[in-house]
Amino acid sequence: MRNKKVLIVDDEMDMRIFISTLLETNGYRPIIATNGEEGIHKARKHKPAAIILDVLMPKSGGVQMYREVKTDENLKNIPVIMISAIAKKTFLHSMQMLNSHRGQTVPEPEGYIEKPPETEEFLEILEKCLSHTD
Repeated sequence: MRNKKVLIVDDEMDMRIFISTLLETNGYRPIIATNGEEGIHKARKHKPAAIILDVLMPKSGGVQMYREVKTDENLKNIPVIMISAIAKKTFLHSMQMLNSHRGQTVPEPEGYIEKPPETEEFLEILEKCLSHTD
């Protein structure tokens, strides 16, 4: 399970440093992106084992990138853990609205963590997501 590539997509430098340090100290190989546009490019290039994705970012945000990942034949099976200061209920409601508006159903993310993340909860959710892909 360890030594897997995990893509971190977050516009906040503090959060990127926190998550990448946490991943490295637990044997994962972090790949960093600062927005959804860069994130989708790196996801296609590196095919990570999982994606940690912030919801609100400038340029291409997390919701847009999430929808792009889950509708891409080569990426859709990569587990995505959303991370945000937005409550999970609010995020899921916005996803339902987009699904009905666009007529394209996108599944819920494999994990959702509200900021600031708790270290143990974060690792537990990540390991649970990765265990389903082995």
